[in-house]
Amino acid sequence: MRTIGVTEFGGPDALHVVDLPAPQVGPGQIRVRVRAAAVNPTDTALRAGWHRERTQDLDPPFVPGMDVAGVVAEIAADADTDLRVGDEVMAIVVPRGAHGGYSAEVVLPAASVVRIPAGQSLEAAATLPMNGLTARCALDELALEPGRTLAVTGAAGTLGCYVVELAKAEGLRVVADAAPKDEELVRGSGADVLVARGDGVAERIRAEVPDGVDGLVDCAVLDDAVIGAVRDGGGIATVRGFAGEPERGVTYHPVLVVHYHQERAKLDQLRAQAEAGTLTLRVAATYPAEQAPEAHRLLEAGGTRGRAVLTF
Repeated sequence: MRTIGVTEFGGPDALHVVDLPAPQVGPGQIRVRVRAAAVNPTDTALRAGWHRERTQDLDPPFVPGMDVAGVVAEIAADADTDLRVGDEVMAIVVPRGAHGGYSAEVVLPAASVVRIPAGQSLEAAATLPMNGLTARCALDELALEPGRTLAVTGAAGTLGCYVVELAKAEGLRVVADAAPKDEELVRGSGADVLVARGDGVAERIRAEVPDGVDGLVDCAVLDDAVIGAVRDGGGIATVRGFAGEPERGVTYHPVLVVHYHQERAKLDQLRAQAEAGTLTLRVAATYPAEQAPEAHRLLEAGGTRGRAVLTF
């Protein structure tokens, strides 16, 4: 089976084709023939070896990839699912060792796999599971009631746009950051108030909301630089494990999407919201899987809107 992985950590060119045995379906699992795999910052981090401690007990190759879309190839007899062989599906993958989304086939728990949104391509569907569930988890952690105010940093990125769109669907007022070139995109996602992105964004948010926002989702990974935007007793959802020193009763909520990797109902709700037009799926570019280094270079250059997608 063809995969794209690394045998030594490094830059984009460390990625190469690796031939591995095809995965076998176990109890409660589904085998998916992958047609598209989204490229995310978690993938570049794995490739570069930023989380070596997670791989100390594993042998290479290491295969990245947390988002896939493709066709159901096999279903275990005891799998709890209404899917059928041949259905087009999307899924979230938790990479470990040679198990990752950059693979011609993956075997996953049935609860990680749902149908793709009607009317969407497999490439577009591949951009939704991991980022959509991360956005869902962040909003669930903050648990803001309708009418409350949420700030979003990094609002023009894939995760940020999903957060803004989901927040608006839940009746929140959204203050979002944007560079001048991204203002139309972020406003189109539903943001009520825009502030300039970059250094000092917390002060600019506070200028728009003098008492401070009720919650903030830090997609820009600004960490403790955003706490000033949040009111006393508010919350901050962080996306790379940051849990800074709380002050004024502000609570940090590190968001770990792996906790949602078998939340089938939540993933299926994201599917329904994409079908309804609540969520906008964006593909920045597609690359044959063998050109994964180019896709990683595109992501690391910054400024892309939507996700690069590898095709198998």
